[in-house]
Amino acid sequence: MTNFSGDPSGIAGGGQLGYNWQVGQFVFGAETDIQVSGADDTFAPWKFSNPWFGTLRGRAGYAINNVLLFASAGLAYGNLTANLAGLEESKTLVGWAGGLGMEVGFTPNWTPKVEYLYMDLGSRSFSVTGVDNGLQAS
Repeated sequence: MTNFSGDPSGIAGGGQLGYNWQVGQFVFGAETDIQVSGADDTFAPWKFSNPWFGTLRGRAGYAINNVLLFASAGLAYGNLTANLAGLEESKTLVGWAGGLGMEVGFTPNWTPKVEYLYMDLGSRSFSVTGVDNGLQAS
């Protein structure tokens, strides 16, 4: 989280949908995901949490047999909540996301993947903290 020296941690999980088109060895697609998160941290008197976030991204890649190497980029959105002495303030933030990954096709419609995804939701002014706070995650 920006303007915050803590290191939020916790569990996150969700779902993802996508569709790909292949032209020769080139693959193009779109995907969306939504996650719920238990990540939070406390800094001085403030507690920050990120209860949910998601992305809507385009992606392009190159297929080598049943392995796909790809890059993705698009819209990111999520919620950031700040608490101070029982006062809670929640903001929905919009920003961008980008990533790189590898996917392996086991069947025509099912694939596991490994992906590095960076998300930047920018920052907004929070009354309870008195400063702009945002979310950057990878």
